[in-house]
Amino acid sequence: MQALVLEQSEGKTVAVVKCISADSLPEGEVMVDVDWSGINYKDALAITGKGKIIRQFPMVPGIDFAGKVHTSSDPRFHSGQQVLLTGWGVGENHWGGLAEQARVKADWLVPMPEGMDGRQAMIIGTAGFTAMLCVMALEEGGVTPESGEILVTGASGGVGSTAIALLSALGYHAVAVSGRESTHDYLHQLGAREVLPRSAFSAVARPLEKQRWAGAVDTAGDQVLATVLAQMNYNSVVAACGLAGGFALPTSVMPFILRNVRLQGVDSVMTPAPRRREAWKRLLKVLPASFYQQATTEVPLSEAASAAEKLLNNELTGRTLVRIR
Repeated sequence: MQALVLEQSEGKTVAVVKCISADSLPEGEVMVDVDWSGINYKDALAITGKGKIIRQFPMVPGIDFAGKVHTSSDPRFHSGQQVLLTGWGVGENHWGGLAEQARVKADWLVPMPEGMDGRQAMIIGTAGFTAMLCVMALEEGGVTPESGEILVTGASGGVGSTAIALLSALGYHAVAVSGRESTHDYLHQLGAREVLPRSAFSAVARPLEKQRWAGAVDTAGDQVLATVLAQMNYNSVVAACGLAGGFALPTSVMPFILRNVRLQGVDSVMTPAPRRREAWKRLLKVLPASFYQQATTEVPLSEAASAAEKLLNNELTGRTLVRIR
């Protein structure tokens, strides 16, 4: 089988597509013939060695994949069944999806929702799955389309752009925050009613600002999240899932104790199986067909490493899919 293998040479990460034996795959109950994977930001950091993502070498990267079950010792899955996987440390500390086959724990797999194919699943990927979890967190906090405007920070990224599409499809008034003016048309096409510059949220805010947002999906953290919290309506919810702007949170308790604001953390890596299945069913139901027509770069496995470099250099727009078979 062909696989993209990361190895260390003189302290540097080297990524090479090579032929390896399927017997060398790590243990797991299910062997999957991988059809599609993708290059996420975390994958790009791992493949290029520019982030300390991988601690054990050799490693096959790829935190997402979709394919068909080859063999399974778990009764929940059968040969030929379409499945997908995101998270669980796959592609980081367990060999991942950038190979023709992957062997994983059955608990990590999600049956492909009926009506969705592997390519669509990988256009959504970890980013879209995380966005759905954020929207579900807003709903569970009582935020409805009638509650008011919903702010999405880092809206041109994978999580943010899918959140805009989901919120718009569900009837919410979605407002995007983006640092790149070139993405404004794209965000409006996804359903954003308004696009605000990141600079409007970068300055140090007062503990409480004028109330504006009924809910928010934040991928930035740090000062952006602190400013967003200061502007939240009474009884609102912020779903925080990222730290693109930093991991600090320079805020006060004022929004929480005076405006009853809820800050809900959202993790997609270790999400339990029942909630995963629920989120994927919602994604299939809510995302419009036009979402799958968005900017997508498709590369074969042989070009995955160069695509990772381009992604980090901001040379690619939208999702980067890897066609394995």
